Amino acid sequence: MLGSVAALSIAAAPALAAVNLKSAPSVSFSGASATVSGGNFSGLGNIPVTGQLSVTGLANYACHNNGNPENVVPGQNPVQAQGGLSDPIALDTSKNGRATVPSITVFITAPPTPSAQSVGCGGKGAVNNWTVALTSLEATNATFVVREGGVRLFEWAYVKGGSATGTLVFP
Repeated sequence: MLGSVAALSIAAAPALAAVNLKSAPSVSFSGASATVSGGNFSGLGNIPVTGQLSVTGLANYACHNNGNPENVVPGQNPVQAQGGLSDPIALDTSKNGRATVPSITVFITAPPTPSAQSVGCGGKGAVNNWTVALTSLEATNATFVVREGGVRLFEWAYVKGGSATGTLVFP
């Protein structure tokens, strides 16, 4: 049985090794979203290839003073937003085993409303005198993974303000 597994592993390796990265996909950040697109691969053959984008970011809040509705100040502490994840998107390999990543956009969402204390309202005292209101969501990080037949071929990490082509993490 071990011989069969080894033979399958050896047979699969050349198919995966033939995949070439011609150009890296790029990501753009805009508010609560990130969009990946571009990137070009060859040597894919007829095996299904998918791309999947995940995004994380921050939620920012304002502090409203319950005793003085005119007193609204920014919260001191951003809160981790709920990340977003695309479905695996099939990459079209009908062009002689070549594929380009289509535009895939993913949004982050607000977490459950945090406490005034966790947002940094009211300093060290009187945090019960404040309520919080969401002011913005900001996507800050993204990860894009390309898989062939369920096997991870490539993975990039992106940071808002960093290179649009990110950092190749795998292989």
